Amino acid sequence: MIDIKEDNLKQGVLGLVMAIVEIIRDALKTQALRRIEAQSLTGEEVERLGRALMDLDAAINEIKQEMGITEAVQSVRDGLDNLVDDLLQKLTGPHEWEDELRSVADGKAEMVKEC
Repeated sequence: MIDIKEDNLKQGVLGLVMAIVEIIRDALKTQALRRIEAQSLTGEEVERLGRALMDLDAAINEIKQEMGITEAVQSVRDGLDNLVDDLLQKLTGPHEWEDELRSVADGKAEMVKEC
């Protein structure tokens, strides 16, 4: 039987949710910068957008601190960053990806022979 502690489960789920919220916030910031650079916003809109993003940052940090999930969120973000880095490496270096696939296929073929 698997022993799952409720507190650990809550921390993990909250960490995942907040990591997703942070990723969405980062995307919003990127989009805001693009719009600012393209000069598609008025000065007033830029000010409101800046305040809104700062308020969002403060709210996210407050929630993480209150819930004690700062480390859990960072752990999820680190894991996702590593996953994305691996994917980008495979997309930019297809020969390495082909070698890895061949290696996995060879390993499976060897397992079948042993059966």
